[in-house]
Amino acid sequence: MEPIAVGTEAPDFTVKDNKNQNISLSAYRGKKVLLSWHPLAWTPVCTDQMRALESNWQNFKNLNTIPLGFSVDPQPCKEIWAKALLIENVSLPTDFWPHGKIARDYGIFNESNGVSERANIIIDENGKVMWLKVYPSGELPDINEVLQVLSGNQS
Repeated sequence: MEPIAVGTEAPDFTVKDNKNQNISLSAYRGKKVLLSWHPLAWTPVCTDQMRALESNWQNFKNLNTIPLGFSVDPQPCKEIWAKALLIENVSLPTDFWPHGKIARDYGIFNESNGVSERANIIIDENGKVMWLKVYPSGELPDINEVLQVLSGNQS
């Protein structure tokens, strides 16, 4: 499965997040959206990835960006995990049911493991994919690289 191409219209979605709120991509038109995908909650690299989103909350706000911490974990799992990690600002949506549908729509579902790849996908203000990077599952994405892309300073 190939990841979605840069320049493509980002598939819309509406799912529940860790606060049991509906999260829709289309609701964020006019802002950039970071879909930060992690395979499974409660694992060390995923924990560090979500904490990096939370600790950079103000940077994201300054860059007119909504960070979303996505995985296929069910909503109650995301809710308890966010509380355990003290994540208060960043929304952690669930791609639980239909299982992995959004990850499939973006071409980053790992069929053999039943989870998403570890990936960062940036959607621009008009709903188009502007940047995408898939990481080895054990590698922590570089949050500074993401912030540089968002600020228009990527190499």
